[in-house]
Amino acid sequence: MNKRRLIYLTDAILIPLFVLSLYSGIQLHITGHGTEHDIWHNWAVFHTIDSLLFTTFGIIHIKSHWFWYKGLKNKKRERKTRRKQNIVLLLTFIFIWVIITGIWLLCFVEGANSPFGKLHYKAGLLMGILGLLHIVKRLRLLKNGLCLNTSHPMSTPPISPK
Repeated sequence: MNKRRLIYLTDAILIPLFVLSLYSGIQLHITGHGTEHDIWHNWAVFHTIDSLLFTTFGIIHIKSHWFWYKGLKNKKRERKTRRKQNIVLLLTFIFIWVIITGIWLLCFVEGANSPFGKLHYKAGLLMGILGLLHIVKRLRLLKNGLCLNTSHPMSTPPISPK
């Protein structure tokens, strides 16, 4: 599998992981206000596992696009392009902040509704909004990259019988 195909497959895996992480985080917050600790615990376990997977693939995604980040310092950017790039940079920094706060919660905070947990939740919501915008803006590229049309440069060639 070539590197570009791997990038597109990573991006495709990130979408459901992102949705599940966002959804489970919201459910975790909602059940934190209730009295059923078992339900909260189940959402916490699901959110933790899904978010660890999302973080892993997110880091792979950022690493695979590292040339874009390195190129930012060398480019003279147009205003429209600069705005888009700043949104991606903001998303990246919030992603890192959510990872840090999530690890902190996992390792050092006990129970639901802690002030630090609410900070993580609000940062997660902001990341959710920016992440949805990021996905929507690139959905066509992702669709084109995953198509199986053999004339498309990202497609894998068909296997011919011998």
